[in-house]
Amino acid sequence: MSVRPVVQSTAAKPTLEGAGVHLHRAFGFGDPTQFDPFLMFDDFRNEDPEHYRKGFPWHPHRGIETITYVLSGTVDHGDSLGNRGSLGAGDIQWMTAGSGIMHQEMPKGDPNGRMHGFQLWANLPSSLKMTSPRYQDVPSGEIPEIVDDDGTVVRVICGSFWGRNGPVDGIAADPQYLDVSVPAGRTKRLPVDTYRQAFAYVFEGSASFRDASRPFGVLLEKEVDGEEVHVRDMSGDRTLVRFGTGDEVTVTAGEHGVRFLLVSGAPIREPVAWHGPIVMNTRQELIQAVNDLQNGTFIREGARF
Repeated sequence: MSVRPVVQSTAAKPTLEGAGVHLHRAFGFGDPTQFDPFLMFDDFRNEDPEHYRKGFPWHPHRGIETITYVLSGTVDHGDSLGNRGSLGAGDIQWMTAGSGIMHQEMPKGDPNGRMHGFQLWANLPSSLKMTSPRYQDVPSGEIPEIVDDDGTVVRVICGSFWGRNGPVDGIAADPQYLDVSVPAGRTKRLPVDTYRQAFAYVFEGSASFRDASRPFGVLLEKEVDGEEVHVRDMSGDRTLVRFGTGDEVTVTAGEHGVRFLLVSGAPIREPVAWHGPIVMNTRQELIQAVNDLQNGTFIREGARF
């Protein structure tokens, strides 16, 4: 077994999106090869309704899949195909935009005003860019939850893990999407297919994702009583960790435990032409998409607003 090294660890950045939603962006609109097949990841967490209530009004999508995972509050959604629904705590929606839809998402807080969820964008290969749109709405109760002997809990949203399969299927990137909680001080080794790109996103507690069999920690540029001090390098709340190659990820939880998402997928390795929520392979395809929006032919399926 080979442990994946950490090649990048960064804090999610405050960002405004939609009609004024305050969120934190872990990655997006940068080098698309770093996280291929994933394009963007947002953490929309807030306790002030004024910072999210205006939501994400009608906007287009083409050529991608959007994955929404709600932890607190609800997200009401609708689209140009007539689909309507609401995602509650623990629910997930995997939307394949394909040839194009108009979509809106309007978050609402829980009784205490808290709203928390994530949205991940996954690319589609050129052969599926113009496929028919579809939804996979999965209620919380259908997501398998595995509890290990040491108290580690894993929710399997997509892919296979420890003999359980997530309910989301038929996704081009063949992804694995896990919600992992590890108790304080515990070390876990989590298998990840060697040929996938992988990242973790910490949203509660802290952890080290270094190989515990190697020297632990990093040398800080300071001294205490004349001696150099080594401190364990911990990833805390709203930290993105990108991994190199290997077939497992090692995590050691901090003193208050850790909860994080572990996401991996098969790289598509195709050119990316990107304009907001429209992601194609060439500039000409982007121009065509914009022309379709302007002349009313963007929606290839029967529009039912």
